[in-house]
Amino acid sequence: MTRKPIFDALRKLLGRQLDRTDVAVMDAACDAAGLPKEAEAPKPARRRVGAAGIALMHKWEGCARKLPDGRYKAYPDPGSADGKPWTIGWGSTGPGIGPDTIWTQQQCDDRFENDIIAYADEVSNAIGDAPTSQNQFDALVSFHYNTGAIGKATLTKRHKAGDHDGAAREFARWVNNDGKPMQGLRNRRADEAALYMRADA
Repeated sequence: MTRKPIFDALRKLLGRQLDRTDVAVMDAACDAAGLPKEAEAPKPARRRVGAAGIALMHKWEGCARKLPDGRYKAYPDPGSADGKPWTIGWGSTGPGIGPDTIWTQQQCDDRFENDIIAYADEVSNAIGDAPTSQNQFDALVSFHYNTGAIGKATLTKRHKAGDHDGAAREFARWVNNDGKPMQGLRNRRADEAALYMRADA
């Protein structure tokens, strides 16, 4: 026996929700009677990006602007009119990254590893408990890493609805930068769609 039926019956008897004092008194009584506490729902395991996803992102976010001493210099966005956002390493952007930013390879690698954890968490939150293969997850993280759009994209809605063919077609809609289509983005979206539809090994 668990405590929930007792608490539910008390709420019904009192005709109201239980306040903190009520709950404390009831918990103490249940403890004295040896009734077990409600088991907490297990937290879902944190999803991680797999090797295929990392390889795909490294392909499209390759460290560029390598200096003679082996370090890397930030570069402007090639498709935006104002050069923003400035990018360095494996596609890292954000505060503190500008024309004078220079990182070592280790800094590039460390930032990427930290960033993909955050992006993977955001994708997990966006897709919820929708059935998702590892390759699908990796493709969605790559898409989000590049666009930041997992929370608003129709792609996400189609995936959650189980329309995987429709979701795969949605990748091709995200090929513009500053309103202009870019061949590099077309190619990346094609790679992401192919990974999304690839059966897990």
